[in-house]
Amino acid sequence: MEYILIIIGAVFVNNIVLAQFLGICPYMGVSAKVSTSVGMSGAVMFVMTLATIVTYLIYTFILIPFGIPYLQTISYILVIASLVQMVEIILKKVSPALYQALGIFLPLITTNCAVLGVAILTIQKDFNLMEGIVYAIANAIGFALAIVLFAGIREHLDLMDIPKGMRGAPAALVVAGIMALAFMGFAGLV
Repeated sequence: MEYILIIIGAVFVNNIVLAQFLGICPYMGVSAKVSTSVGMSGAVMFVMTLATIVTYLIYTFILIPFGIPYLQTISYILVIASLVQMVEIILKKVSPALYQALGIFLPLITTNCAVLGVAILTIQKDFNLMEGIVYAIANAIGFALAIVLFAGIREHLDLMDIPKGMRGAPAALVVAGIMALAFMGFAGLV
C-alpha cells in the first residue's frame, strides 16, 4: 500500500514538473513534438532511476560512513553527468534519429534539476532503496505524463488560429499554467 501512495503522490499530487517546478527546461524545450517528448521521457526515466539507485548507494555506503554527507550534491552531479554520457553514447548507436531529434536537450539531462531533485528528495524523505526506486520511477512517469500531454496540446495549438502575440512561448506558458492548475486538483488525494 505504501508503494501505491508513493506512486500516486509522485505522478499526480506532487508532479515533479507541474507541482515542484523541477525539469522545466526540457519540459518547455523538447515538448514541441510528441515523438521527441516520448524519447526524452524514456531517457529521463532511465537516467533518473539509475541515478537514484547509484546516488542512494553512494550516500549510504560512502558519504555517511566517512562522515562527509556535505559532498552529496557534488557527488550526485558527477554520477548524473556520467550516466547521461552513457545514455548519449547508447542512443547514438541504437537510435540515431532519436539522438538527432533530442539534439542539445540530451546533454541537458545532466543539468536537469528533476533528476538531481529526485536523488536528493529520496534521501530527504528517508526512503529505503526500494522505496527510492519506486519514487524515481513514479517521478519519471509523472515527468513523462506532463511532457507528453503538453507536447500533444502544443501540436494541436500549432493547428489553431491563435492571435499573433500569443503564438509560440506565450501560449505554451498559458497551457503549462492551466495544466499545473489541473494537477492541483489531485491535492489531498494522498
